[in-house]
Amino acid sequence: MSQSVVISGKGVWLPPHRISNQELVTALNAWSEAYNLEHAAEIAAGTCEPKPMSDAAFIEKASGIKSRYAFEKKGILDINRMRPDIEERPDDVLSQQAEMAVNAATIALKNANKTAADIDAVIVSCAYTQRAYPAIAIEVQAALGIAGFGFDMLVACSAATFAVHRAYEMVAVGSARAVLVINPELTSPQVNYTDRDSHFIFGDVATAIVIENGDLATSDHQYEILSTKAETQFSNNIRSNFGYVTRASDADPYSADKLFHQEGRKVFKDVCPMAIRHMQDHLHKLDLTETAVTRWWLHQANINMNQLIVRKLIGKEPGGEDAPIVLDEFANTASAGSIIAFTRHSDDLPSGSIGVICSFGAGYSIGSLIVKKR
Repeated sequence: MSQSVVISGKGVWLPPHRISNQELVTALNAWSEAYNLEHAAEIAAGTCEPKPMSDAAFIEKASGIKSRYAFEKKGILDINRMRPDIEERPDDVLSQQAEMAVNAATIALKNANKTAADIDAVIVSCAYTQRAYPAIAIEVQAALGIAGFGFDMLVACSAATFAVHRAYEMVAVGSARAVLVINPELTSPQVNYTDRDSHFIFGDVATAIVIENGDLATSDHQYEILSTKAETQFSNNIRSNFGYVTRASDADPYSADKLFHQEGRKVFKDVCPMAIRHMQDHLHKLDLTETAVTRWWLHQANINMNQLIVRKLIGKEPGGEDAPIVLDEFANTASAGSIIAFTRHSDDLPSGSIGVICSFGAGYSIGSLIVKKR
């Protein structure tokens, strides 16, 4: 695999709606008050736990999140619904997730100076796909007029980096000239907006990047992929149990355990040292030290987690340019977070700069790329 492989184009598509912390908190607190009033007798008898209230200032302090984007805002703040009101589309209409993917892909293709004719494969990789088959990637492939093939991947918050790994391998061995990797993160349908501990965490977005043979790249900004590394370690501390088998078990398909839930403190304790070691080992594999890295584009889940990880890696308090934070605007966008950070905070780097793109999340799964600005 001696052929040069580069990231030549990147794009972020923003959904049309924004939701602030305060909007979410106001809705949750109103819902909790109504719930507690309805179940006052059981709460007084000790047979039912009261629903706690949320606080916008605490959310920002604990997570760094201030707002998030939503594909559909309607319904999320309605205390009689507390979930997005997304209309079902007929089979002959582009699906919502494919629509998001096409929007991001169009931006990335333009950024890479590429057309559909230049792309040989499409990978849609994200935390959730809205159906099992046909693959969203094949739907996107058809919508964009791309020949070749497409497939979906699900690796939770590491979906983007794991997909880039596959794209890198295809281009490196010559089975594809260029691969389009898209991360349409439609997370809002899986958020439990009645749960104080998680109602604020996620936002919707779509990202896309073009990976291609370096000899064919003509874009203004290119990043050679020097190395890839992935690892997984099973854990139940981040989980979403929604799936088709629920139909056979007669369980409630929309109960709290079927939506996103986590043991946040355990995740923090487990993932931070795992991510630090992963990136150190990856750099050392190339005989690089942490001081050689100009920028760290990390998964965007929690500002305190990112600052701790980078502090341990570089041995000092990180500045905004060391490891850019985008979760204040976007919240946690699952696999798209590190790609948003990379897209928004990479063009300013001088030629020869080394950077690390790293994701970490459910699984546990960690994926990283070491890149060099051309």
